[in-house]
Amino acid sequence: MDKHLHPDEHLPRIELAACYRVFAMLGWTEMIYNHITVRLPASVAGEERQFLINPFGLHYSEVTASNLVKIDVGGRVLDGSAHRVNPAGFTVHGAIHEGLPGAHCVMHTHTTAGTAVACLQGGLQQTNFYSAQLHDMVAYHDFEGITIHAEEAPRLLASIGARQAVILRNHGLLAWGQTLPQTFAILWTLQRACEIQLATLGMGPAIPITPAVAQKCTRDALQFNPQLGAGQDVFDALVRQVDRLDASYRQ
Repeated sequence: MDKHLHPDEHLPRIELAACYRVFAMLGWTEMIYNHITVRLPASVAGEERQFLINPFGLHYSEVTASNLVKIDVGGRVLDGSAHRVNPAGFTVHGAIHEGLPGAHCVMHTHTTAGTAVACLQGGLQQTNFYSAQLHDMVAYHDFEGITIHAEEAPRLLASIGARQAVILRNHGLLAWGQTLPQTFAILWTLQRACEIQLATLGMGPAIPITPAVAQKCTRDALQFNPQLGAGQDVFDALVRQVDRLDASYRQ
């Protein structure tokens, strides 16, 4: 990694690169597409909002701390990187980072289970252990085509409100959070809920969970709570697994 980087940029780069490798390990990749982005701290960016994103054209398994690209809210490259950025891919991320002050990290996937539920008329059903932990946390945004048009941003933000788990109808899943591990915990729970629903629907009608029970489950869930680490322990465990497989993301 560039030794001239601001010291406070090193850790976000390593953490984000590790996350791309975790996604690759979990099979949450879509060829060279989709993105995980993080906002750099004010100590690095000053008053300007700056973000790290994957270099377009590389698979998630090829992302490293040093080849992540620094961009502004408009998707313009700031660090002279030779790698391309997919500006269309940052349209949604940029809108959320800019419009939601707490959105330090944004993750978006096109997994089979997530996209299947996003295409389902009723969306995510309140029928399993994981969906029950997302009571009143899931937002829906209607499909408007490939997300390359900035004018969609106000409608997207209106759809999301303050909900951190998002189902982009006919499209895929999205999560945002105050930290990368928290965002991962939310997305993992949403993904798992979709996987269980997809399996359940193939067997017959599911047993519904009452709103009161779901509300209690969400209140009792530990993985999103900043006071309890907000998913840091889970994320760290997966990074250790990645390290055993290939620690080149740290370069």
